[in-house]
Amino acid sequence: MEEKKKVLSILVDNTAGVLSRVSGLFSRRGYNISSLTVGETENPKFSRMTVVAYGDDQILDQIKKQLEKLEDVKSVIELKDGHSVTRELVLITIAIPPERRVEITALVETFRANIVDVEIDSVMIELTGNQTKINAFIRLLDNYEILELVRTGIAGLGRGTESMMDSISE
Repeated sequence: MEEKKKVLSILVDNTAGVLSRVSGLFSRRGYNISSLTVGETENPKFSRMTVVAYGDDQILDQIKKQLEKLEDVKSVIELKDGHSVTRELVLITIAIPPERRVEITALVETFRANIVDVEIDSVMIELTGNQTKINAFIRLLDNYEILELVRTGIAGLGRGTESMMDSISE
């Protein structure tokens, strides 16, 4: 079977232990989380998790069904391409001597990234975008020494005016 990617937006109670219970569901069943972001929503009673998982259709459907059974989970939706906006943030520190700064600045400007820190022999770059954009930028850094790199994981919302909050009662 073909392995697919599913991006799930999960609305949960903003209480202690929720992250542990949700991630525990994945680990108990041997499912891998490729990306996970969590943050408080516009209503401080709730947090939104964005989880990226890979598997065949049966496994991905099972993940969604198991999540919906958790008491802390209020709503689970799939963020589908074309019907949602997803973004990720990456911070990258590269070693670069001062005489090569012009070339890295041109690359940074092309991707609408920002240089957020400059040291004698390094720069830190911040880039926000979809995974394709970030992966393309990282590939173009092959000619540089990457000292450190961190990615936040995907955060996303469905397009339009419909909100996950509309489907819950407080």
